[in-house]
Amino acid sequence: MAKQGQQQSATGVRERIKVKEPRQYQVVMHNDDFTTMDFVVDILKAVFGKESAEAMALMLAIHHAGKAVVGVYTYDIAASKAEKAMAMARDEGFPLRCTTEPI
Repeated sequence: MAKQGQQQSATGVRERIKVKEPRQYQVVMHNDDFTTMDFVVDILKAVFGKESAEAMALMLAIHHAGKAVVGVYTYDIAASKAEKAMAMARDEGFPLRCTTEPI
């Protein structure tokens, strides 16, 4: 019987199969002059699962530095979270911008 990560062919020759980890993407939240700090904290908690203290620290980092990484995920999850955050902001009339960048 072949070990995990190996597959035995019909000829009895073992061949290694490499399983590649999916590429990671960071979600970057950008500062603007219109989105309120409280709303940014709410988004960080609701969409990105941050606790209150971490959300507050991230919001301040975004405010002072102009942007900050708010999470690292596989592409599909990163894109989904970024879009959800921006959709929630649009619904409230805020121009919040999130981007995804490969690591």
